[in-house]
Amino acid sequence: MAEGGAADLETQRTDVAALLKTALRKGDTWYLVDSRWFKQWKKYVGFDSWDKYQMGDQNVYPGPIDNSGLLKDGDSQSLKEHLIDELDYILLPTEGWNRLVSWYTLMEGQEPIARKVVEQGMFVKHCKVEVYLTELKLCENGNMNNVVTRRFSKADTIDTIEKEIRKIFNIPGEKETRLWNKYMSNTFEPLNKPDSTIQDAGLYQGQVLVIEQKNEDGTWPRGPSTPKSPGASNFSTLPKISPSLSNNYNNMNNRNVKNSNYCLPSYTAYKNYDYSEPGRHNEQPGLCGLSNLGNTCFMNSAIQCLSNTPPLTEYFLNDKYQEELNFDNPLGMRGEIAKSYAELIKQMWSGKYSYVTPRAFKTQVGRFAPQFSGYQQQDCQELLAFLLDGLHEDLNRIRKKPYIQLKDADGRPDKVVAEEAWENHLKRNDSIIVDIFHGLFKSTLVCPECAKISVTFDPFCYLTLPLPMKKERTLEVYLVRMDPLAKPMQYKVVVPKIGNILDLCTALSALSGVAADKMIVTDIYNHRFHRIFGMDENLSSIMERDDIYVFEIAINRTEDTEQVIIPVCLREKCRHTSYSHSGSSLFGQPFLIAVPRNNTEDKLYNLLLLRMCRYVKTCTESEDTEGSLHCCKDHGINGNGPNGIHEEGSPSEMETDEQDDESSQDQELPSENENSQSEDSVGGDNDSENGLCTEDTCKGQTLMGHKKRLFTFQFNNLGNTDINYIKDDTRHIRFDDRQPRLDERSFLALDWDPELKKRYFDDSAAEDFEKHESVEYKPPKKPFVKLKDCIELFTTKEKLGAEDPWYCPNCKEHQQATKKLDLWSLPPVLVVHLKRFSYSRYMRDKLDTLVDFPINDLDMSEFLINPNAGPCRYNLIAVSNHYGGMGGGHYTAFAKNKDDGIWYYFDDSSVSSGCEDQIVLYIGSHK
Repeated sequence: MAEGGAADLETQRTDVAALLKTALRKGDTWYLVDSRWFKQWKKYVGFDSWDKYQMGDQNVYPGPIDNSGLLKDGDSQSLKEHLIDELDYILLPTEGWNRLVSWYTLMEGQEPIARKVVEQGMFVKHCKVEVYLTELKLCENGNMNNVVTRRFSKADTIDTIEKEIRKIFNIPGEKETRLWNKYMSNTFEPLNKPDSTIQDAGLYQGQVLVIEQKNEDGTWPRGPSTPKSPGASNFSTLPKISPSLSNNYNNMNNRNVKNSNYCLPSYTAYKNYDYSEPGRHNEQPGLCGLSNLGNTCFMNSAIQCLSNTPPLTEYFLNDKYQEELNFDNPLGMRGEIAKSYAELIKQMWSGKYSYVTPRAFKTQVGRFAPQFSGYQQQDCQELLAFLLDGLHEDLNRIRKKPYIQLKDADGRPDKVVAEEAWENHLKRNDSIIVDIFHGLFKSTLVCPECAKISVTFDPFCYLTLPLPMKKERTLEVYLVRMDPLAKPMQYKVVVPKIGNILDLCTALSALSGVAADKMIVTDIYNHRFHRIFGMDENLSSIMERDDIYVFEIAINRTEDTEQVIIPVCLREKCRHTSYSHSGSSLFGQPFLIAVPRNNTEDKLYNLLLLRMCRYVKTCTESEDTEGSLHCCKDHGINGNGPNGIHEEGSPSEMETDEQDDESSQDQELPSENENSQSEDSVGGDNDSENGLCTEDTCKGQTLMGHKKRLFTFQFNNLGNTDINYIKDDTRHIRFDDRQPRLDERSFLALDWDPELKKRYFDDSAAEDFEKHESVEYKPPKKPFVKLKDCIELFTTKEKLGAEDPWYCPNCKEHQQATKKLDLWSLPPVLVVHLKRFSYSRYMRDKLDTLVDFPINDLDMSEFLINPNAGPCRYNLIAVSNHYGGMGGGHYTAFAKNKDDGIWYYFDDSSVSSGCEDQIVLYIGSHK
């Protein structure tokens, strides 16, 4: 067993590795762990082969589990938005979490981030950890201004919510209550089935739930619950309930409600209702907003685009879909998606409502596509693709799909092969979606080895066009100058997206004036160097949330032979070692320092003290006694000035000089062939040398002897024997003649006594920094790219990647063939999707390129290679817009109403007149 009761590192590694493979089971609890802490733990236990050299080293000990990087600032419960599994956090099952906590504890003041495993899907069910909970607003009927927010799993039941509300508002257990779901300003729905889950009840993010207590006379403050006829539409509107009920409502309440779905005290069956807001006057058909159910703007935008596609909407409004519903298609959804969509479209085009709440539709989508079942932001195009495919299969006129053997062209004319491909497609796929949205690609593959040419024709439902890749990205970095009195400066630099660290240094040099070859780039995390970069390393390894510090160094790290660059970390000696195996914990910001290769302990101590003089507190004049440390004003360390340091160490606080000298002189250094993972203390006291101060630098001032130092220091070689030094009896330090390999594994640790740190180390000053004007700089607007440029890029020949090769039937091997796509035939309604989002192992990004496209007369004829295609022109009818960054932002839509030909702007439940100049293309529909 390791120190502190923790299992040995090999056991930790094997146990957690096995538990990471635990299968998800509905109802189980899993825990989030910040990926940065987890990576540090993996180093400490040698989890991966490349971390074996650091295994067990005390200076990579991760300390208590720290999840602060996952939480919103100032909120110990709310997760930051848009966190990604494995990139931002690791999921551990309960047993794995409990073991880690028993070995390392949890950071003081933090709570475990526990999440339930929920089941998604209708036919093909799969389990998923529900990372983001549903936030509900809870209040009492008598005081709706007093709102309390709580988070629930969508697997929690209505009964669980009611118990929580009772607890919050101290409602006695014998008091009879009922629960209401409050919509908009004054619309309420009874929640009358305790076993129904949040997901089944259709509760969404930010929903207001009201609890009502029964009066002493047996009546309810809100009056009796509202019944609804069993045959009524899911989109009908409940009366706006108030203490003074209308005559109609009272008459409705007097009906026999034994068989009603609204008998609240007996908790009868729950129905999933949608609500609509009646217009004050007759509304223009189609000008109907969609309520946001919590991050569902992506769905609303897609629906508005399809709703304003005339041939599809007329098909549903005229009930033609009912004749073609396919309930037996194994690839379909038993007609449920088509029927639910039809109901929604009829409500939107009825002219009765200014907006509707599409809960029933979203529930159906979530049942068949679990990725859309929650209330996290999703991609509008992915929802649109699912919806078009779902409608197609639900309305497929082919009841039994025949098996078709696909053929290669084998030199046959394109016209023959294309007609054959389309006929084969129609034998299996024939629906209103095919009629309106399907076209044909020509795909040409050429083998690089045998020159085999393969030609196929493939149907498509939408045209996904690439955008010119963004060539630059913006990084925020902190520059730490050599001047010890200068605060770190925050800069915003523009660097090549596919660049290296040298590019970062060059860009920073242009802003700061510091030479690029005098910079060292680091990633600081948890008070240590998480990574020290080489100039040739890729910028793609820097993530958006990394704290990048660039240090100005006076020497050239590859050429200077007289000085050596040392990473320095600050440690505080712990009186209790429950948080650290080494009896110390890291604090503050680490730094780099260049020191002479020939040195003494006193000189090195004074160099380190000088480097920290900006945030090492001074003594007062009354403290300036014989024990004070004095240094020249030019260096910022002066016992009589603002940076004078006085120590009042006593035997009770720290060891005596004699003890320090004895322990330091008796310590032996390891040779190069001995274990290199060592800590060698070289911080003993010595009063015989004056360190940095000389006659020239002190200008007549004196450096008086001091009884104790503020800190001792230890060299830590973590698998790197290049940082070697020789210390003789005179306390002289000689570093190895070779320039050490600079990385995060080897550093100099400065160990502070807690009392001295509290007295002399200014934490606030150490964290202080300034902002360069570049941080506030907003780059100029990017130039437009024409839509035709994107189409040309789409039809450009490309080489397949190594991860996506093509199997050549001649070579009988997978080859990185060249591939070219061409347009052969286009559909009546063309859906264009601009591929704005890009992904990599380390990055998520949105391409913000502006696209210039015609509102009318988009001529696609020049891109059709079918000689018999004829003219092909389109007019824009709808656009899905996306504002903001990847994983977040907001979706809206522009669409042209089919009845009046006017453009309108759809922003969730709001509908307003639109302007063509405001349209920003993400997904466009052309007719």
